[in-house]
Amino acid sequence: MVTQFYLGVLIWAVYTTTVANADIKVVCAKDSVMITWRISAEMVPHAARLFLGSCMPSHLNVMTTGEGEAQFNYQFAECKFKKLIKGKRLIYQNELTYRPHAKTKPAAFVYPIECIYKRPEAWVPQFLNPGSGVSDGRGGLIFHMALLNEQLTGVAKTNLVPLGSFMPIWAAVEQKSHQPLLLLMEECVAAPTRELQHGSQVYPIIDNKGCLLESMRGNSVFLPRYHSSAIILYLQSFKFPLGEEVYIHCKLVAWDPEVLDESKKACHYVKENGRWELLDDPFQSSLCSCCDSTCKSRSKRGVEWESHGQSHNSVLGPLIIVEPSDSRVAQSKVMKTEGPVTDDVGFLPD
Repeated sequence: MVTQFYLGVLIWAVYTTTVANADIKVVCAKDSVMITWRISAEMVPHAARLFLGSCMPSHLNVMTTGEGEAQFNYQFAECKFKKLIKGKRLIYQNELTYRPHAKTKPAAFVYPIECIYKRPEAWVPQFLNPGSGVSDGRGGLIFHMALLNEQLTGVAKTNLVPLGSFMPIWAAVEQKSHQPLLLLMEECVAAPTRELQHGSQVYPIIDNKGCLLESMRGNSVFLPRYHSSAIILYLQSFKFPLGEEVYIHCKLVAWDPEVLDESKKACHYVKENGRWELLDDPFQSSLCSCCDSTCKSRSKRGVEWESHGQSHNSVLGPLIIVEPSDSRVAQSKVMKTEGPVTDDVGFLPD
């Protein structure tokens, strides 16, 4: 049975189930979780082998029947909780486990724990940090671009990407004293080199003034924004080329969020509907209809903004795409990093 109470931006959840003679109740508080796990008399002597992530029970009550209640009262910052951002939801995940045997053997019992909240309106990821080393200034603006980890909670620690998995590519522009800005990816291509020249081998990802071509070929998509000045391209990895260095070249555009047209947009193809959809306002998806032909600017203001340097190009890489089972990639090609995989060059060749 699942019961949910909505208190402001918080979702409190109580889960009750019976698995392996164990009743589990979970209450998600503001920044912590309270779990009561009723265990059988046979499990009581082994209560030290019950875990919430990496944490043991914070308290154990033994009943007159011989059964017990193991309690876990912990903050989300403890016990190795995973924090995920999915659209307008903030999710904390972990697992309850019973490990009667050595760590080399799998757990005898696993139960997922999940607390879901409405994402705060003003939430900004911690990695949006001017001192993180991912920024570059142009026209009074500071642009950022980085490869994120799978949980979308920080910069990726490796550039090795299994084929078919997703590469969350995050870009943002710092507004500072500027009016609110909308960040767009006008063009992105993959290439085997850090620098592009006329005639370079490229694989188009975004083209035609903001049309995500990879959303038609695969499952790539633009994720819902947490702020107009940032965008996340959830790019499914592709065969280009396997086992070799790949660089993602993107042209970023800082734009007026109130002025969208066919040349200033972010569109992805929704296969379920069989049509292109505008990320920032699906009701204006008619702006994406040109993605099947040629998109041209209809705004005079576009020329003014472009002339004042509101566009910027970044290069993300090197990335290395491999078969999921491929263990032959040389370690020299795998880069462990505390910062982003990023660099900046001039504009993409026409």
